[in-house]
Amino acid sequence: MNETKRSPAGWIRKLGRALSGEAQDRQDLVEQLREARERGLIDTEALDMLEGVLGVADIQVRDIMVPRSQMVTVNRDDPASKLLPVVVESGHSRFPVLDSDRDDIVGILLAKDVLRVFAAGQEDRFDIRECTRPAVVVPESKRVNVLLKEFRRNRNHMAIVVDEYGGVAGLVTIEDAIEQIVGDIDDEFDVEDDHNIRKEGERQFAVRGATPIEEFNEYFGVSLSDEEFDTVAGLIMKQLGRLPRRGEILHIGDIEFRVTRADRRRIDTLKVIPPHDVLPLEDRETAD
Repeated sequence: MNETKRSPAGWIRKLGRALSGEAQDRQDLVEQLREARERGLIDTEALDMLEGVLGVADIQVRDIMVPRSQMVTVNRDDPASKLLPVVVESGHSRFPVLDSDRDDIVGILLAKDVLRVFAAGQEDRFDIRECTRPAVVVPESKRVNVLLKEFRRNRNHMAIVVDEYGGVAGLVTIEDAIEQIVGDIDDEFDVEDDHNIRKEGERQFAVRGATPIEEFNEYFGVSLSDEEFDTVAGLIMKQLGRLPRRGEILHIGDIEFRVTRADRRRIDTLKVIPPHDVLPLEDRETAD
């Protein structure tokens, strides 16, 4: 038997030793995992997940949270008739419940509790106070690996994030944390796989970070430079000089870019708001 055919078992033993403490540090372990992928012992997807597992200890909740400005919330005094449109239009399953003070989150409302009331035709008897569940509060400095352990132990799916002064900084979900390991978990509200750009409302568009600048220019009838970078995400990072955090806003010319989903490696999606004199492709075709 030649060396190539004997190698898998040897690499299994090497990985076992590494995980048992032979690796000198985390980077040494990562290098051994990458060598294992090159030998065919693990595939690229498995390697990405393993690196994600190792990396969550270095990420803080502030790096993955939904910022306060993007939180979809409900008020404790809202009637059921006002809650239903929020639940349906947002597509979320959990909503922070606010008192009169936006820093006073009194609990979490589950969408299923609202929908159950309407399904039973009992919206007139709905009392949001009876359905509000306790909110879990975490500091924005908490490590994501610790957060995941707490979510798992307490069976929570959402936590309210507070800053050092106790003010609400945002929220974080178990999905946000898991995505740091397995990658983005797309749902029906994300940009569709076969469309890089999707119109969401009047002068509001969801755009994938991987959208080629040439495609973006053609769609909006603009002329952003693609001399140094090929994608919209690359152009955004060039302007900022770094990877942006979720919720950051950048203006290139008169076009507003808001980062709606990003992690420590890439920009996934953005909300784009063009000026009034910039018409998307379908509107230009209609005008013609």
